[in-house]
Amino acid sequence: MSLPIFSVVIPVYNVEKYLNTCIDSVLAQTFQNFEIICVNDGSTDSSLSILQSYCDYRIRIVNQDNQGLAAARNSGINAARGVFIALLDADDYWLPEKLVRHYAHFQHNPKIDVSYSPSLFVNEQNEQLGIGQYPKLEGITPEHIYCRNPVGNGSAPVIRRSLLQRVSERVYYHNHMHYQYFDETMRQSEDVEFWLRCALKEGAVFEGIPQALTCYRVNEGGLSSDVEKQLKSWRYISLKMTPRFPVFFKKWHSLAEAYQKRYLARRAVHSGDGLKAIVLIHGAIFTNPKILCDEPVRTYGSYMCAYLSLLPKVIYAPIEKFAMMAIGGLTLVNRSVTQKKRA
Repeated sequence: MSLPIFSVVIPVYNVEKYLNTCIDSVLAQTFQNFEIICVNDGSTDSSLSILQSYCDYRIRIVNQDNQGLAAARNSGINAARGVFIALLDADDYWLPEKLVRHYAHFQHNPKIDVSYSPSLFVNEQNEQLGIGQYPKLEGITPEHIYCRNPVGNGSAPVIRRSLLQRVSERVYYHNHMHYQYFDETMRQSEDVEFWLRCALKEGAVFEGIPQALTCYRVNEGGLSSDVEKQLKSWRYISLKMTPRFPVFFKKWHSLAEAYQKRYLARRAVHSGDGLKAIVLIHGAIFTNPKILCDEPVRTYGSYMCAYLSLLPKVIYAPIEKFAMMAIGGLTLVNRSVTQKKRA
């Protein structure tokens, strides 16, 4: 049997509501040379039964005790045989042209290590919300990754296997050696840490394609109580990597933290905690006022939304949606620090 071109790695943890939509979106791809590796990370719902109901030889199931999203991705990558590794979270799904577009992108640009695409936001009913993530596509530098994470979310990227081989680290778990790619000690921001490590350590080339090909599910539910935890997790990236790249982090850390606080202010707004959002947006500007010059519309927009969110939700909700659309799909959600249904 010939090796697949793509290995699609799907971490699975208690996602019975979304799993069929996710897997069916891969099976419906116009490019059919792939395998699907579903890593059941200790699910306690019917997720495993759903996986076992598929009778497609291209679907492989890896079972493990619950270890978290990073470990589940690592297990899937270690089991993968494809030339390219495509990541897909089980509560998201793809449009049919996803793999064929990335295949053409890699073929036309052999130096690219990571290919990604914009994402459309959808709700619980798979309805598009009219907003999404439309990141920078070309000329990506490490500071772009640190400050803005253009890859966007865990269902957008496709990675060349050779990069994974270069960046892998051998670690021991329960007296068993395996290769680690994403840092398994992190439960949030592990993707930003991984992309940044690829860029700084290996000089990885990142480039996006303009078509929105990933459908990213926006789950309702408050996250504002976790913003300090999320910020602490994000700061761990600098703590971990500064000794190796001191010049880079000295130059860019304050600006990156300002962007992170601005993002978390948006999360607090979405969660209905206007007071926390106000504290965070002021903290962002205080940390590095340069965000007012670099992205004035988005920064002032976030500032206004933080205060307007104190209004009753029925009044504020349409104002927020209009503002987001007016400034180009201001990102409400960035998978690097959210807590959706995660492995």
